[in-house]
Amino acid sequence: MGAQQEQISVTKRSWRDYTRALGRAHRKASLELETSMPLLRHLEELRRRLFKAFAALIITTAVSFAFAGRLIDFLAAPIGGSKALVSIEVTENMAIFMRVSLLSGLVFGMPVVVYQMLSFILPGLKQQERRWLFIGVPAASLLFASGVAFTWFMMIPAAVPFLVNFLGITTQVRPSNYFDFVTRLMFWIGLCFEMPLVVMLLAKLKFVTARQLAGGWRYAVVGMAIVAAFVTPTVDPVNMGLVMLPLAALYTISIILAALANRG
Repeated sequence: MGAQQEQISVTKRSWRDYTRALGRAHRKASLELETSMPLLRHLEELRRRLFKAFAALIITTAVSFAFAGRLIDFLAAPIGGSKALVSIEVTENMAIFMRVSLLSGLVFGMPVVVYQMLSFILPGLKQQERRWLFIGVPAASLLFASGVAFTWFMMIPAAVPFLVNFLGITTQVRPSNYFDFVTRLMFWIGLCFEMPLVVMLLAKLKFVTARQLAGGWRYAVVGMAIVAAFVTPTVDPVNMGLVMLPLAALYTISIILAALANRG
């Protein structure tokens, strides 16, 4: 009986033991929190950058509402104007209004989006390296706008008559189908035109070199063919060639920019 009481008194902890254990747990948690602070700060920075980019897109899209109707009439010109389109759903016209406004907002909001992305990817730039931000932001906007313009002036005039008059069957085009086709084509071609800027950024971060890009041109051609087949509405050689030729020119420009970035 005395041995059992002695065993209980040995195993029983005092309030000082609990206090010391709590202090050790607190110090351990504080150390883990301090080591995770850099990650938390990066996540907070990413959240703020994404919020600013999203806010810019909301503002530019809202501004685009003012002239979206005229823009829809302009985009419908290759099909014979908006009166040549046939809507069969109640919400179809509203959907194309929002789609065109969103594309317009993306074009106008591109400078802010690119600036926020580059500011997060390239933090702590030196004074002489800040020129990459001032060069990259307008360059990205210009490249995206160039891709949209190329789609409008080169691809749409060639693709729409071919698709509508194929097999000589009368086609009644729905607005949702037509504007989905036009805006999707403009968006993806615009993104493809961002290739030189992306390659220059990767070269600046030492992920690729101009020598690697030049040596892998065969793989690049295969990649361009896959992208052209995905982006173009048809897989005929004419439309694929219209996409592959500017992509090849952009790839050549990317090699030159990568060489400049590696040298800098």
